[in-house]
Amino acid sequence: MTNKYTWQQENQMLEDSFARRLLIEYNIKEITTQRQAINGTREFEFPVPARKRWPNGNNLRLACYKSGYVRNVNSCSSNYQLNPVYKREQRQMFLTDKGTLKTYTYKGFTRVKIWNTMARMKFMLDFYIRNYKQNTNKAR
Repeated sequence: MTNKYTWQQENQMLEDSFARRLLIEYNIKEITTQRQAINGTREFEFPVPARKRWPNGNNLRLACYKSGYVRNVNSCSSNYQLNPVYKREQRQMFLTDKGTLKTYTYKGFTRVKIWNTMARMKFMLDFYIRNYKQNTNKAR
């Protein structure tokens, strides 16, 4: 009997293999807790300080969420998103004093969600190389 994997199992093996390569090639450690793994989140610790002004502080930590976001989890008040941003028209409807409905349109910003876990991990690695790693000679 041959082993047949579902596409979910194959994707999981591919993601785990990519995480191992991050450790070997870039010294990026996966620090995902059991609760995060259940929720579909993967968190990584990078070998650089989180803030350039305080080099003796904590190391940079980024997390890939199942919801499609990549976030910096070192910030004080909130885990800010790193996903690309684009402008779009947004609409909201309100009830006026006269009892009629009024629709307001305005230009707003929206984050691009990255739905594939491998794509989120690759985006996270590219962000690290672009913003933190200096003089990298690794082919991407």
